[in-house]
Amino acid sequence: MARKFFVGGNWKCNGTSEEVKKIVSTLNDAQVPSSDVVEVVVSPPFVFLPLVKSTLRPDFHVAAQNCWVKKGGAFTGEISAEMLVNLDIPWVILGHSERRSLLNESNEFVGDKVAYALSRGLKVIACVGETLEQREAGSTVEVVAAQTKAIAACVSNWADVVLAYEPVWAIGTGKVASPAQAQEVHYELRKWLQENTSPEVAATTRIIYGGSVNGANCKELAAKPDVDGFLVGGASLKPEFIDIIKSAEVKKSA
Repeated sequence: MARKFFVGGNWKCNGTSEEVKKIVSTLNDAQVPSSDVVEVVVSPPFVFLPLVKSTLRPDFHVAAQNCWVKKGGAFTGEISAEMLVNLDIPWVILGHSERRSLLNESNEFVGDKVAYALSRGLKVIACVGETLEQREAGSTVEVVAAQTKAIAACVSNWADVVLAYEPVWAIGTGKVASPAQAQEVHYELRKWLQENTSPEVAATTRIIYGGSVNGANCKELAAKPDVDGFLVGGASLKPEFIDIIKSAEVKKSA
């Protein structure tokens, strides 16, 4: 079974109401491959989730950028999975490297978050990736395997999980893992899944790439056999996000 191409747009901590309306308008007017070719999910900041959800075209979906590790309560500033479900938000991004590094989220904490979000019926974009120091030390595979292991320990149904490989050194830096580098890590992640979950999970789970993806490099990356889509940062705020969605056609014609 072919893995459906997946393109996520992580808007991070950006936007005003007017800017968000403009982005949504651009997306709504875009001519893109049908939803049986590509799944598109955009992730605005929490405060704009209802606005985007209510105005975005129905074939595109919405994700939150994070959620709390358990049920709500006395956790000032946090958003619970239950709240997202209440707002009919289907997806959440968990384990993004910015939260791992800036907020010290450990592998185990990310795994617990994934488990709780899935238990509440959310679908999860789970992020893994190595720093420049780790890559230069030759420990990329070891690092992403440990991160994936902590996530896999909490997942029973992989149909609701997309794995995002985001080399930290390539996020927002303009540096991009070459298509060969991305394919190498995606291949190793799929091999890890095959050996530690099941061949079926390895064959069907989508592994997407994130790290300075743009309109110029997306087609070459999309052509790699184990790259099943993208988690796009800065470019998801720009019209070139449409070109990135269209790169799904590369897979269709492969």
